Amino acid sequence: MPKIKLPTKSPRIDMTPMVDTFCVVLTFLMLTTTMRQPEPANVDTPFSISEKPTPDFNTMTFLLSPDNRIFINFDNGPDTAYKFRPKVLAEMGKRYNIEFTEGELREFEKYPSSIGFPIQNMKAFLATKNNLERTAMQTGIPVDSTDNQLAMWILYIRQVNPAVQASIKGDSKTGFPIVKKALDILQERNVHRFNLITSLEATKINM
Repeated sequence: MPKIKLPTKSPRIDMTPMVDTFCVVLTFLMLTTTMRQPEPANVDTPFSISEKPTPDFNTMTFLLSPDNRIFINFDNGPDTAYKFRPKVLAEMGKRYNIEFTEGELREFEKYPSSIGFPIQNMKAFLATKNNLERTAMQTGIPVDSTDNQLAMWILYIRQVNPAVQASIKGDSKTGFPIVKKALDILQERNVHRFNLITSLEATKINM
């Protein structure tokens, strides 16, 4: 008795649900992701073989540019409820007799990049939304002996967040005098331990 041969059909995969899910995830990421602000100065960090990552929270980073400008950046804390950034700015305002509004404090809290200008220009910096104007204002934090604003930033950052750690990010062509100046200010404020931010150097593995 001959066997009954059933017709064979090639399998069909419906990709529509996967494409729909991908579109939803992509739309969510586009709507919730904020573009990272560029740093006020281009810094080509030296290479090293250290693989220790920089911490994500409780950090204050000093950016040393090749033209001897110093910038500073610090995070808002591991919990957004801490609001370290507006508290530090408010303390700086008290020190220099500048009263910042609630809106200015919130604007400074949201600004993600490094800053480097006299505190007297902070209101104008926060008021403008033009990136070119903000870049032109970034002349570096004053470090003169008569008006050492970098030391005051360090003081109030450490007062508001005692767990903060210092990191230095310098260009490979940054002059030694400005590096020494930054280190001297850190030591004057009893910051004796800090991290050096470098680029990971490729290493050859011999089998």
